[in-house]
Amino acid sequence: MATINYPLKGACQCGGVTYELLAPPLAIAACHCRACQKLSTSAFSITAIVKAQDIKFYGEMKHWSRLADNGNENAGKFCPTCGNRIYHINPAEPEKIKLKPSTLEDTSIIKPTMHIWTSEKQAWFDIPAGVSTFEKQPF
Repeated sequence: MATINYPLKGACQCGGVTYELLAPPLAIAACHCRACQKLSTSAFSITAIVKAQDIKFYGEMKHWSRLADNGNENAGKFCPTCGNRIYHINPAEPEKIKLKPSTLEDTSIIKPTMHIWTSEKQAWFDIPAGVSTFEKQPF
């Protein structure tokens, strides 16, 4: 595997929101919940959990939030022009950013270390062997 040199740059589709990821993610999760299926318009959504201190954002973002099944607020930040979701955050845990890593210029770091909400997984998708799985939200 190639060495990843940080910082990594990322942006929304139109380039109105950009960012720099200064350090490797703590974890990368593939979430199979129905809300993430809607968000990604696919079988699951990928999230890179990063320390808030390890990322710098530039540009205006809009805010949207919903109540998660565990009672936590799941807030989303997105570009007001193209609508591209950039990250999620639980306001009760501001030290963690849940980055949508497909917005990175170099997406080679996107290899899930865990699959969550497998209780809502599409039956046709097979989770690779050796990856942690959780039927619901582990964190």
